[in-house]
Amino acid sequence: MSGVSVIIPAYRAEATIGRAAASLLAQTHPAWEALIVADDGADYAAVLAGAGIADSRFRFLTTGRIAAGAPAARNAGLAAAALPLVAPLDADDLYHPRRLETLVPLALEHGAAADNVAVVRDRDGAALGTLFAPSAGVRMLDADGFLATSVPLFLMVARRLCPPWPEDMRFSDDVVFNLRVLERTGRLPVALAPLYEYRQRDGSITVGDDAAERADRDYRHMLDRLERDGLGLTDGDLRRRTADAIQAKRALNAAFSTAHQAGRVTTFQEYLSTCGKLCAIPHPGA
Repeated sequence: MSGVSVIIPAYRAEATIGRAAASLLAQTHPAWEALIVADDGADYAAVLAGAGIADSRFRFLTTGRIAAGAPAARNAGLAAAALPLVAPLDADDLYHPRRLETLVPLALEHGAAADNVAVVRDRDGAALGTLFAPSAGVRMLDADGFLATSVPLFLMVARRLCPPWPEDMRFSDDVVFNLRVLERTGRLPVALAPLYEYRQRDGSITVGDDAAERADRDYRHMLDRLERDGLGLTDGDLRRRTADAIQAKRALNAAFSTAHQAGRVTTFQEYLSTCGKLCAIPHPGA
């Protein structure tokens, strides 16, 4: 049975880390380790113990810094990962019980795999939508299909193919990471059952009043990196298509900023759910 190293960055995560950990304990696929990487100096082993959670599969690491960022924490976890597959889990999110069981065979066959993502408002549990229409099937996703999405996609990747997360980004590191994986695999399967719960939590980096500004700063930085070093992508045509998609994402982010300033929505995902664009963003010329 192939195992999965689940990497959990933890920054001021005392209120939610127990929920994330419990979702791993509930997995029907038992071959996993969880690398909880403190980015705030906290003792998360003690936090979990206080919640009655103790399991030898939990390993506790640190970035050695304060607020180095989730990408730096994930890279620390990646360096320590011991199992053939790697998967991220944010400390305020959770896996549904069959997530690992579903994705492991797909990732072993294709080098990487993902599942549908359910977006949930944390304060009241309201469902804001899913990345794709839920079903029991599997669809194949290429780089262009991924660039058209507007909900984070959390990949399970063969460790031998796993690139580092870009530490110079805070909002869009997952976009760059996923593109690097897709350039290596070509396509990857996405299980259409929503098995990852992406929680929109008040006070988190993606929900603050400056979220649109932060996102646009990352988008501008990505465009600059594409010109300077290609973001680590070797395919020139993919770099060009990525630049076009980022400009489209900037336009959508600007529309969200306007709606947020007018008090019509609180978060980007709420904006997408209200305007019917949860699954995709427009591409220039499309």
